[in-house]
Amino acid sequence: MVQLVGSLRKELADSLSTCKVLVVGAGGIGCELLKNLVLTGFKNIEVIDLDTIDVSNLNRQFLFQKKHVGKSKAQVAKESALQFCPSANITAYHDSIMNPDYNVEFFRKFVLVMNALDNRAARNHVNRMCLAADIPLIESGTAGYLGQVTVIKKGMTECYECQPKPAQKTFPGCTIRNTPSEPIHCIVWAKYLFNQLFGEEDADQEVSPDTADPEASWNPEDTAARATASEKDGDIKRISTKEWARSTGYDPVKLFNKLFKDDIMYLLTMDKLWKKRKAPTPLDWKQLEKSAHPSEEVPASGLKDQQVLGVWGHCQLFQHSVETLRAQLQEKGEGAELDDPPAMDFVTAAANLRMHIFSMNTKSRFDVKCKFAVSVGELSWFLSLSAEADGLCPSAMAGNIIPAIATTNAVIAGLIVLEGLKILSGELESCRTKLLVPCILDPPSANCYVCVSKPEVTVKLNVNKTAVLCLQDRILKERFGMVAPDVQIEDGKGTILISSEEGETEANNNKFLSDFGIRNGSRLQADDFLQDYTLLITVLHSEQLTVRVSLPAGSEELERDVEFEVVGEAPDKAPPPQSNQEEVNSITNGNKDSAKPSTSLKAPSDDDDVMIVDSDEEEGASSSSAAPASGTKRKHPDQETGETSTKRARVEQPSAAAATNDDDDDDDIIALD
Repeated sequence: MVQLVGSLRKELADSLSTCKVLVVGAGGIGCELLKNLVLTGFKNIEVIDLDTIDVSNLNRQFLFQKKHVGKSKAQVAKESALQFCPSANITAYHDSIMNPDYNVEFFRKFVLVMNALDNRAARNHVNRMCLAADIPLIESGTAGYLGQVTVIKKGMTECYECQPKPAQKTFPGCTIRNTPSEPIHCIVWAKYLFNQLFGEEDADQEVSPDTADPEASWNPEDTAARATASEKDGDIKRISTKEWARSTGYDPVKLFNKLFKDDIMYLLTMDKLWKKRKAPTPLDWKQLEKSAHPSEEVPASGLKDQQVLGVWGHCQLFQHSVETLRAQLQEKGEGAELDDPPAMDFVTAAANLRMHIFSMNTKSRFDVKCKFAVSVGELSWFLSLSAEADGLCPSAMAGNIIPAIATTNAVIAGLIVLEGLKILSGELESCRTKLLVPCILDPPSANCYVCVSKPEVTVKLNVNKTAVLCLQDRILKERFGMVAPDVQIEDGKGTILISSEEGETEANNNKFLSDFGIRNGSRLQADDFLQDYTLLITVLHSEQLTVRVSLPAGSEELERDVEFEVVGEAPDKAPPPQSNQEEVNSITNGNKDSAKPSTSLKAPSDDDDVMIVDSDEEEGASSSSAAPASGTKRKHPDQETGETSTKRARVEQPSAAAATNDDDDDDDIIALD
């Protein structure tokens, strides 16, 4: 008998308590991972992180509290994790993993390395060190609702750098400064503006109108002359945006009118730019203030990040963020980080005001962060992404601002530990890359016998050997998932074969279908009043039913007798090919191993790698009482009036569907949307 320690085999539990593992990064994923490791039974852990704790980390990096702001992430994470398991031996390093002290020999003392990093350079370095030390590496990352986990082992799997990583998307400077046409252009402009005013100035991130724009002049020589113009135009000395802002004392109203009125009016003088484009509309602070509606001053209900403000609302947000950033600049002598709340407010306000000027729909604060997140189709380069903010989406143009969601971090951290347990169990070959991705909704299946407008199937059976009770329990309830079926023969008489009313058709149970004149080509109408579901069944008579059962390679195929077989949605459809045992169980019935009710006639694949996380549906009961035969259609009481009425007419789209219960332990994609 296998000995268990908690939920783990004793051998595995002993391995966890003695092996030494390295966690690189103590941020969003790192915090969750440390907690998972000590609670799983890992006793010897080393964690390294160069970063210190910031207020903006506290909403998701749960090992940290407000009193820890400014302290080492690695050290505080260690102290907090030890509260879960005081007997654990955790060593913390407040340092960069790229420090030469952490050489190949350092890595060789670990059985396993787990990455929870936020930049590509460090990922590349750890990847190479693990390859040199021949140590398994578990790579991971999250960005918003996306996440990934993969295992890297020298000689067995591709490494982090096997696949080329895409360069960060860039935009022409003249598009950003003169002719934005998409919201992302305005977000990039706002990010540049933030850096010019409150961050590190970059000559390549100018935000003023670009007078050297080739489109603004028909004469190439004139364009070249503008581009090489001196710093002095006559007696006017040109100064940087930051110098000008300082000269105004970072006055929000003066900044506003310069950026959203004067600069826009200057752009309008470049009339050639607007020959085929809609011209921008300048904004004036005083006019907006006079016309502002009082309701705009009060934020709408709902989450702050998801509110879409009006123009005046963004003006107020701009003013408040500038005042806050100015105070921080005066107090600390240095600007704020782009992921600080005031900085994000500034970027949101400035970007949205520019969107409005250029006739674009404004975005919420959350949209500015992640509206332009990567699509599922770009996941081939997902491993280039960060643990939390490593250039996943084009919104990284707004300063690598990616929404870090605690739940995503928790899911990914759990998957890291699961992959680690496989490695320590000697099952490296069973490791899989796990992707946590949003999936688009699939359209209705044309082969579904539940949600199409007129559900219809064809069932092959022996009418001389199939009893009515078998039709009710084995076919309608087990195979098609009905709860309380009523069956009427389409013979022109409306003969009731099965009734869900107790006692009405019980006498029919042991009779064969042929006793009621059912033969090849007969049609039955099965109704389930509870599910408001109607299914038309065409009967194909066959004297003997057998299916071929596929066995492992090298074995002969076997034939097996069955009671019935579903061969198509309509009489003109041929039986689908059957290649393995699972397909047989799904498509045929009448044996103890029959499949659960399914909404599709397509059999699930053994290699299914997609798991849809959904609520489990309870399988309907398969037993009900029958009643003596009746020649009239059963009636039900109306739920609203209490009066008896005939069965309701079939609606175009059924409201209930059976649930698919086939599971696969080797799911590689977890789709949560």
